[in-house]
Amino acid sequence: MSLSNLTPIPELYVSPESAQKLKLEAGELPSWDLTPRQICDLELLMNGGFSPLKGFLSQADYDSVVETMRLADGTLWPMPITLDVSEDFAAGIEPGQDIALRDQEGVILAILSVTDRWTPNKAREAEKVFGADDLAHPGVNYLHHSAGKVYLGGPVTGIQQPVHYDFRGRRDTPNELRAYFRKLGWNRIVAFQTRNPLHRAHQELTFRAAREAQANLLIHPVVGMTKPGDVDHFTRVRCYEAVLDKYPAATTTMSLLNLAMRMAGPREAVWHGLIRKNHGCTHFIVGRDHAGPGKNSAGQDFYGPYDAQDLFKQYADEIGIEMVDFKQMVYVQEKAQYFPVDEVPEGATVLDISGTELRRRLREGLDIPDWFSFPEVVSELRRTSPPRASQGFTVFFTGLSGSGKSTIANALMVKLMEMGGRPVTLLDGDVVRKHLSSELGFSKEHRDINIRRIGYVASEITKNGGIAICAPIAPYTATRRAVREMIEAYGAFCEVHVATPIEECEKRDRKGLYRLAREGKIKEFTGISDPYEAPTAPELSVDTTGVDVDNCAHQVILKLEQMGLIAGN
Repeated sequence: MSLSNLTPIPELYVSPESAQKLKLEAGELPSWDLTPRQICDLELLMNGGFSPLKGFLSQADYDSVVETMRLADGTLWPMPITLDVSEDFAAGIEPGQDIALRDQEGVILAILSVTDRWTPNKAREAEKVFGADDLAHPGVNYLHHSAGKVYLGGPVTGIQQPVHYDFRGRRDTPNELRAYFRKLGWNRIVAFQTRNPLHRAHQELTFRAAREAQANLLIHPVVGMTKPGDVDHFTRVRCYEAVLDKYPAATTTMSLLNLAMRMAGPREAVWHGLIRKNHGCTHFIVGRDHAGPGKNSAGQDFYGPYDAQDLFKQYADEIGIEMVDFKQMVYVQEKAQYFPVDEVPEGATVLDISGTELRRRLREGLDIPDWFSFPEVVSELRRTSPPRASQGFTVFFTGLSGSGKSTIANALMVKLMEMGGRPVTLLDGDVVRKHLSSELGFSKEHRDINIRRIGYVASEITKNGGIAICAPIAPYTATRRAVREMIEAYGAFCEVHVATPIEECEKRDRKGLYRLAREGKIKEFTGISDPYEAPTAPELSVDTTGVDVDNCAHQVILKLEQMGLIAGN
């Protein structure tokens, strides 16, 4: 590899003078408020991280990328980078129009000159990009349940980069990194991609990779969107900074990458390689199950452990960056050091702690051995992940009207308040309707908005160490899943299905709502004229038919004890 990797890369920004003028003009344009994922994509479009893209993909480029991993002109590019918008917004936009792209504070970051507007076949996109149209995949779930239904494509004119108030000294554009490498005279740079805290196995892997490639090391963690449930990036960066002095300062540096990962395994590895090439790297570490999302709906891994390495090898020449491939690193007790799994001496004792096991140990306050991680990293993780009995959590009741949700929720609230230790908040469906959602009706869209509002409030309570008890009907699986993900980013989620049969619910109906619904006088009534999608795998299912409330609330208490969320008596 030559120093050509260090020459500046094209950016999509206009000059500061033009930016001021454009900003004023853009104030008159229709504007789209970008989602967090779109902000990540736009930043890497504008600063050259997604070079050779000049904007969001046109329909021809999108179709070609989905089917062949190439742009319409044949250039290798494995990931659709599209601006997904709502049908309502798209209806007012025609190709040939300019629109202003704003951040969540309303600041104009760029102008999109719309060339294409289309409704994609998302099932096909999921099948080709992620390998399966399976909602267990976070990328597929996002595609179907979070992304807008219509895509806009066209070139982007950058006005200003998104503002980051955190770790500013650690964030570098591709050209800033290239200039840094040039200044230090580094012409061989191996990049390490990570979305997890660094433990001793990662350190050993990166040392070996740098030695094998005879290259300097760039630790290049992703701080944009990763997999739901991952350790937050603030904690992760503090962990990285805590172990950076374990690396030789003269040959190692760290920079943060504001990338929204798709967890697309093999395609994602190729994409990561192209992004690192744009940042001036000559080598890239691809490990076991690179950017894998875990298990599919059938309980199998989405991708084979080394599928990403195989696809990267296939396209290495075109990517223009060399792969340093690694097997899983494991600790050999007799040798007191790490080995690639295929180099373990015969008969040796192998020690390993999986991510799941690490989370269990943190959750239960158990020991994490020195051979596995650094004390500084464990200390940071313990600050963010205290033992489960000290964390906030949400109990989310779902069931038909009249099933007994609110009654059990009230009893549970009293029992938890009697125990003490954490503040308890009850978010009952009727109370929330009155105070948070009084303007909403009962259409599917409005019900979804109401449940998401409840989820948001519960996630804030959970994040701040309290207990949230929610008792809406929540009839739709997708919305309940979105709420679960919102809350599990901060603590535990216990879904309780109050599975009282509809016949029993009708008998208890003091307001006569079921009768009115059967007579057609109430439209879209859950269980009668609108479906109730029963949970398939709740943490707990209770039927209140002939069972007293205290008994049902006690079942929830026992479940919370079993989950480690409250201390047993």
